Amino acid sequence: MGTMPLESKPPSPYRTRFAPSPTGPLHFGSLVTAVGSFLRAQSMQGTWVIRIEDIDPPREVPGAAKAQIETLVGFGLRSQGPIVYQSHRREVHDQLIRQLVDGQQAYDCGCSAKEMPTSGIYPGTCRSGLPAGRSPRAVRLKTNAEVIEFQDAVQGTHRQVPSDQTGDFIIRRGDGLIAYQLAVVADDHWQAITEIVRGADLLSSVGRQQLVYRALDYPSPQYMHLPLVVDDSGRKLSKSDGADPVARLPKAQALRLALRSLGHEPPQGAVSLEAMWQWAFNHWHLDAIPRGPVAI
Repeated sequence: MGTMPLESKPPSPYRTRFAPSPTGPLHFGSLVTAVGSFLRAQSMQGTWVIRIEDIDPPREVPGAAKAQIETLVGFGLRSQGPIVYQSHRREVHDQLIRQLVDGQQAYDCGCSAKEMPTSGIYPGTCRSGLPAGRSPRAVRLKTNAEVIEFQDAVQGTHRQVPSDQTGDFIIRRGDGLIAYQLAVVADDHWQAITEIVRGADLLSSVGRQQLVYRALDYPSPQYMHLPLVVDDSGRKLSKSDGADPVARLPKAQALRLALRSLGHEPPQGAVSLEAMWQWAFNHWHLDAIPRGPVAI
């Protein structure tokens, strides 16, 4: 009797997100990421949503999330679904951490930041149990010598070995707050995100996040890391930079500069937001996006 062919499944609907942290006004580097992720979603006939990553209260600025959303709307960038606040997912994050600890994929760590070696690679002090006299502080996910290889839509093929980069890494901090590496995976999976589109400064976190995906038995998304925007000295633009184009330029000019940072130059005749968006929808292509940092 012959083998029945497996029924092919249609590809999952494309979904991506823009996930700013509410630590200040929306700055130009974040605008570039928002524009790039939005255009990528449109080119894939997909969905673009906003998620506010408000899991670090000591760094948050009151009113920043509302101001960031208003700025995005002013540029014509509206979430195509409910805006999620990551802090509302704390109970789920805690539950997942307990699951990982119970499954012996993660463990309590009693080490302080002062005890970390200068290499930044955790030496595994608490991996086999808390040493005498230590109390639980953080929770770490176990790593091994596994090579994580992935294909990035802009940056190409990358290989990372988290055990060599950081060693066992924190998924809940010593102050009790949920670490980014755990929360981002949990919420991207929950929101059915199929491709992570973000800045290249987060490229180095892919390997660790892949280990979280595997530990939780979640399917992996695709990745697309956009070029960093830097100043004339090669430094990443900061939220406090008074010369930030979002703050000092009319919105149409700031959008033109954001598109230029992504390798797309609207014609001089496109002087309104609407005209530039329409041009971008018709001309967006990945090959134009630079891999390396872009100076403005």
